[in-house]
Amino acid sequence: MKIDVITIFPEQIESFAKFGIFRIAKEKGVLDFNVHDLRKWTTDKHKSVDDKPYGGGAGMVLKVEPIYNAIEELKTDKSIVIAATPQGTPLSQKYLRELSDNNDAHYIFICGHYEGFDQRILDNYIDVEISIGDYILSGGELASLVIIDGILRLLPNVLGNSQSPVSESFTENMLEYPQYTRPEDFKGLKVPEVLLRGNHSQIALWRDNKARENTLKKRPDIVKKV
Repeated sequence: MKIDVITIFPEQIESFAKFGIFRIAKEKGVLDFNVHDLRKWTTDKHKSVDDKPYGGGAGMVLKVEPIYNAIEELKTDKSIVIAATPQGTPLSQKYLRELSDNNDAHYIFICGHYEGFDQRILDNYIDVEISIGDYILSGGELASLVIIDGILRLLPNVLGNSQSPVSESFTENMLEYPQYTRPEDFKGLKVPEVLLRGNHSQIALWRDNKARENTLKKRPDIVKKV
């Protein structure tokens, strides 16, 4: 999978990509990851990427020309241009799975800033808009990293345990069951006995029940959707 990120703060993306799942995916050869400074595609001496909105109003708006130039240079037949925006399709584990299953895809992430994009960018040059939640961040870098991280950990052989992404929260429209490790007893707080017996069918049943109980208690909205 190839991923290009276009941003006015490339250091923010580059520093994050040195660690964790990004590093593992690159080392295993399943990810070609590149970060680009949007100012590279500006045409004025000040390298301006934003300007005042027509009609007045607070803040600045990202200009169409630099983003168009960047996409034109990077885009191929396999490219899908993505922007994280409040009005985008809500991000979900199912959606991440769909994005990760497209192993040959070339994703180009455009990181927004200020008061957002010139609408002509969204209408004509962005293929997919994704929302990571009903709130506003200072820029699209964090949102893009969230989406990319969710995609990468689902790629083949990236996680150490192939079963990890199968049994996680939201995979089966439920939260994950509780997890425990040593010691068995910490200041009177004990690991459930069923997990210590080695009866895998009983453990599976306990985990399923606890996942349902956890979901009903903490995220009843998921149950309503199902």
